Amino acid sequence: MAEAKPFSISKRVVWEAWLSVKANQGAAGVDEESIARFERRLKPNLYKIWNRMSSGTYFPAPVRMVKIPKPDGRERPLGIPTVGDRVAQTVLKLYLEPLVEPCFHKDSYGYRPRKSAADAIGEARRRCWRYDWVVDLDIKGFFDNIDHALMMHAVRKHTNCSWMLLYIERWLKAPAQLKDGTLVARDKGTPQGGVASPLLANIFLHHAFDTWMAERYPCCPFERYADDVVVHCSTEAQAHFLRRQIEERLKACKLEAHPQKTQVIYCKDSNRRADDTHVSFDFLGYTFCPRPSVNRQGEFFVSFVPAISRKAAKAIVAEIRRWQIHRKSDKSLEDLSRMFNRVIRGWVNYYGRYYRSALAPVFCCLNRRLVRWAQRKYKRYRSQRRATRWLRAIARQQPALFAHWQIRAVP
Repeated sequence: MAEAKPFSISKRVVWEAWLSVKANQGAAGVDEESIARFERRLKPNLYKIWNRMSSGTYFPAPVRMVKIPKPDGRERPLGIPTVGDRVAQTVLKLYLEPLVEPCFHKDSYGYRPRKSAADAIGEARRRCWRYDWVVDLDIKGFFDNIDHALMMHAVRKHTNCSWMLLYIERWLKAPAQLKDGTLVARDKGTPQGGVASPLLANIFLHHAFDTWMAERYPCCPFERYADDVVVHCSTEAQAHFLRRQIEERLKACKLEAHPQKTQVIYCKDSNRRADDTHVSFDFLGYTFCPRPSVNRQGEFFVSFVPAISRKAAKAIVAEIRRWQIHRKSDKSLEDLSRMFNRVIRGWVNYYGRYYRSALAPVFCCLNRRLVRWAQRKYKRYRSQRRATRWLRAIARQQPALFAHWQIRAVP
């Protein structure tokens, strides 16, 4: 008779976790085992994960730490668990998420089913029309500074399942392995890159911020996407007061509001005439600021609305340059469309959702490279003017060939 396991974990859930990890792909961890290599011995690998998690003998491997550049020139640490640990974390997520999801605040948008960054931007847009002031909150090093004891306290409010609590604590304490192989103990933080980290972050901020705001300041709505937060206020005095209260609350939760990046913003438009130096803020790749608009009667006015941010635009242009389209003269225009149009469509769908006309200048870079590609590929279009005229004709005949051609961003 088979020995009973102390923890009841379904083999079916382990299989579903593997399918999710495989779909997301991702780099190898400290064991240098890729998704493809893990799959070669899939059955024994998944059995080992199930057996160890069910018996309480599962211990995560160290997290491989890499640093990715940030727009401001600094670097962001990213923790990459092994493939097996990602499967195990996904198992926990599949069990824990249904327990906590109904409890989360309606204005928490990050990493939640049926919610998106675009939804958060749309809600912020509507509220900026109704409220004159905004507190743009930036939590300094949030993922790196979450207190482990407070994190476990927050998780225990949602479950007393012993295996969930055991493995969450082990994941939080798993050491980080640097590039030179050095192991660094971690007494705080949850590494960005872990499957469970976004869910744990939402649980922490649900108690540290969302419920606190809802109880103390229900008249000040907010949008939160992970650790990116925008809070709306009716008056300047209320905004400055609330900023101080939020800073005190974060300190009580062993976090810190970034002193330079956390600001009070005035949502200036045609009906709001007060002078203020801070009239713009960035949120999820969009910049909110006063912009010229046209009403249904064709009259011009100034509205406080979002459009693609300068940082996001620069990142798109850098990616387009990296493609080196103008050097791919061995490819046809249809080949280029198959290679890049999926990414272009993703940019258009996200950044073109609000104030779409701001995207046209961004895609001028792409059109210029398509023109240079035509000049190098066809002798009859060596002239830039001829190549541009030819590409413009193609864009009008086949606007679906490249997604940005459908937003009047033609050559």
